[in-house]
Amino acid sequence: MDFALDDELTLLQDTSRRFADEEIIPVAAEYDRSGEFPRSVIKKAWDLGLVSTCVPEEYGGVNLSVLGACVVSEEIARGCSGFATSMMCNDLALSPILVGGNEAQKEEWLGLCAKEFKLGSFCLSEPGAGSDVAGLQLHAVKEGDDYILNGTKAWITNGGEADFYTVFATLDRASRHKGICAFVVPRDADGLEPGKKEDKLGQRASDTRVIHFDGVRVPSSQRLGEEGEGFRIAMQTLDRTRPSIGSVAIGIAERALQECLGYARERQAFGAPIAEFQAVQFMLADMAKDIEASRLLTLQCSWMIDQGIPASKQSSMAKCFSTDAAMKATVDAVQIFGGNGYTREYPVEKLMRDAKLMQIYEGTNQIQRVVIARELLSR
Repeated sequence: MDFALDDELTLLQDTSRRFADEEIIPVAAEYDRSGEFPRSVIKKAWDLGLVSTCVPEEYGGVNLSVLGACVVSEEIARGCSGFATSMMCNDLALSPILVGGNEAQKEEWLGLCAKEFKLGSFCLSEPGAGSDVAGLQLHAVKEGDDYILNGTKAWITNGGEADFYTVFATLDRASRHKGICAFVVPRDADGLEPGKKEDKLGQRASDTRVIHFDGVRVPSSQRLGEEGEGFRIAMQTLDRTRPSIGSVAIGIAERALQECLGYARERQAFGAPIAEFQAVQFMLADMAKDIEASRLLTLQCSWMIDQGIPASKQSSMAKCFSTDAAMKATVDAVQIFGGNGYTREYPVEKLMRDAKLMQIYEGTNQIQRVVIARELLSR
């Protein structure tokens, strides 16, 4: 058992940390205020090999392990989780192609994202089907060698910025998970229309939209896997990407702890730095121990996935525990900063707003508990 990062991952960590410090932290507050999408900054990250990291070497990619992706995500999220979410979305959009795509599809889409700066979106959630994936309503009708898609997707990261979408639709709504298919749809497909950008509480630098599909024609050559395999592809994708959600939460919590340590040493009350008060020390200690536990859970499930070991339970544990810990850490950070923490002059209120989404997307933490319980009870 060895918890040390090897030389390659240590270099990757240093590169990601330096990028966050130099390119993200100085502009994060401004992007949060404006809600503008940081395309130019993400392009710089792509130039460094920090975007589309899951693409295998045979298609021109860097072929990062799940553990490697988590190393990158934690450092980028320490700078801003909105940036991290938009960058990670490419791996989320490409993973269904890795899981269910044939060789031609992999060469086309994975190769494209390795050679050019392209953004993707993962279209699974709908206005009435988020946690209940099997209840999705986007309808696919077979017409000759094509499929016609009609319906709406919601809460789609990079929705207005993507060059392609991996889309999940059903051939038969009554069949639930057995009727779901997965497709790759280019941005310029007739009938595909992004809706208005969501005005969100946090992670405002990340573009989130509804996507409308009005008679979108998709050739069968862009279907991933066989008919009815879409649910399996989606679940295997989420099992693979959930550790990165845990790592983003760790990055948020780590930044909150760093900010609190600096502030507590400087802020004076009753003639002494507040770092000397046991009430503050206990909050700092809780942050540190929860961050450490979150990181260990995330390392464990990342390692399992990289070894080919089924890790649905561990992925859900890592996602659930880490994001709950990040929410608590950021709430406590605002408390330690007091009135200053409630203003935008200091970064902790943004961290708190950003952390809340972590408990919701890629399966709410209530659903993660359902997954964990089912895994326990199915033994």
